[in-house]
Amino acid sequence: MRNKTIAILDVGSSKICCFIAEVNVEKGTPRVIGIGHRESQGLNLGTVVNMEETENAIRTAVDAAEKMAGGDPIENVTVNITSGNPHSTQLCVEVEVSGHEISEDDIDRVLDLGRHHLNDQERFIIHSGTTSFSIDGVTGVSDPRGMFGDKLGVEMHVTSALLSPLRNLQTCINRCHLNMASVVFSPYASGLSTLVADELELGSICIDMGGGITSFAAFKGSQFIYGDMIPYGGHHVTKDIAQGLSTPLSAAERLKTLFGNCLSAMSTVRHQIDVTQIGDSGQENVTTIPRKMLTSIIEPRVEEIFEIIRDKIRDAGLENTVGRRLIITGGASQLGGVEELAKKVFKCQVRLGLPLNIDGLADTTMGGGFATGAGLLLYATSRPEELHFMDKKKINQGLFESIRNWIKSNF
Repeated sequence: MRNKTIAILDVGSSKICCFIAEVNVEKGTPRVIGIGHRESQGLNLGTVVNMEETENAIRTAVDAAEKMAGGDPIENVTVNITSGNPHSTQLCVEVEVSGHEISEDDIDRVLDLGRHHLNDQERFIIHSGTTSFSIDGVTGVSDPRGMFGDKLGVEMHVTSALLSPLRNLQTCINRCHLNMASVVFSPYASGLSTLVADELELGSICIDMGGGITSFAAFKGSQFIYGDMIPYGGHHVTKDIAQGLSTPLSAAERLKTLFGNCLSAMSTVRHQIDVTQIGDSGQENVTTIPRKMLTSIIEPRVEEIFEIIRDKIRDAGLENTVGRRLIITGGASQLGGVEELAKKVFKCQVRLGLPLNIDGLADTTMGGGFATGAGLLLYATSRPEELHFMDKKKINQGLFESIRNWIKSNF
């Protein structure tokens, strides 16, 4: 077969999106043939809070994508995740090799030791892999097999999430007669679709600004080396506007989209906008205010989000290694002035990220709000080999077969 069909499901705080794509086996580039998306329901900060509403939203998005793709039902989907408090852990362990030639068994021993340190029944490993090996304290070894030394060490990067929220999401997807082929941390997927090859290799950070969550992923050596998130996003900006201007949430979202800007200095008092406000009697009336008043509400919240992310990058020790180049994407990144405000806070090179290397995207799905979905397609296409701490007999069973086995043995 020259082509194969893949499908992804982007489950976000603002929308649920399904992409169906054909992948040319020879070229390896996905071409989108089906798109379906609708407003998120039954979710709070990416976590399922109403299974029936979430199931209906997923089913609607998938049905629309299937109809556009020709009507054939899909079975397996690659899914993003921001629920379950996902975060990264860096781990270094060593084993004695007594000066003999390092074999595959020695590598297995050091990886098993890492697995022992990360044994947590309440969390599931989403992504994991070796950053590098070391021999007698000398780091940067990519493949130690055949080399000699007294101590073999490994540096690991592991991203994990609480299992219960993941299980709830899986149940909603299974009820739609779909199987989760694999799961990807959202900013990792966004980075795959928005970063160019040099940024992946030399080191950079992708910040994904969603509706309820802002997350980031760090890359170096073409590897995902760290990720984290905070529970603040574009929805919080909308709520600030609604409270500050006494306007309904729908009107606040419209004001943010049409007139919002992150830099109050860009607006003058002479710029006026009409605002629908709720009066003392509960009736709505239209008031004219300076646009500068709107931007003065937006700027502090977005600046706060960037400052929290900046502190997390510093705490992780990434500022001087990969933190000199930032790519900002996600639906909330479309606010005016985001790039300039980010440069002010992070004091480094910043650009806005759009989906790359994906054919067939409609004009309405080529913005930063669909970067995660595009990245999921690239992930499903390439299926990067990552270390998942499973028994060797289970490695070929698929990522979520291990979750099913865990559930069967514990419930």
